[in-house]
Amino acid sequence: MAALVILIPAAGASRRMRGADKLIEDVDDEPVLRRTARIAAEVAPVLVTLPDTGPLAPARRAALAGLAARILPVADAHEGMAASLRAGAREIGAAEGMMILMPDMPDVTAEDLHRLAVAFAADPTRPLRAATEDGAEAGHPVILPRRLMQEVAVLNGDRGARVVLEGESVRMLPLPGRRAVTDLDTPEDWDAWRAGR
Repeated sequence: MAALVILIPAAGASRRMRGADKLIEDVDDEPVLRRTARIAAEVAPVLVTLPDTGPLAPARRAALAGLAARILPVADAHEGMAASLRAGAREIGAAEGMMILMPDMPDVTAEDLHRLAVAFAADPTRPLRAATEDGAEAGHPVILPRRLMQEVAVLNGDRGARVVLEGESVRMLPLPGRRAVTDLDTPEDWDAWRAGR
């Protein structure tokens, strides 16, 4: 199978949570960041970006304690998602691809990640993206092939990898239900998600 690394970009400021940290929200008795890193480690080596300073860093670091995840402190985390992606692109080593796994998507499972890894291995030259079950909406995780890392390494701002995917022939892999697009950014998102479980 094509060698992958999984990047969990966890250096964001959680601004829409109005003082709370979405990455420490509880999912089945563990912080969502820990759950995400734990299931990712079942599939491939894990890199987690964290802010190098600030009020959110200590609890996030503590949530990852004891897991097989390499923490990448990001000095320019305030810039947005691109700072995390650049940090990941610099550290992929010999891997053929980098899976970007958002830390605030509690419905994604280890089985989903494994399916994505297997599908990417079938054609490791093309990007692969999770989608809703009906295939109508593209979501996360996304796997970027090694050949795109030079572009990722010069990203800026809070746009994520969208600009890198423009013009690419992206393969889609539907995941059950809406788990590929369920990300929880606000207290209301979390309340609604818990109510619907």
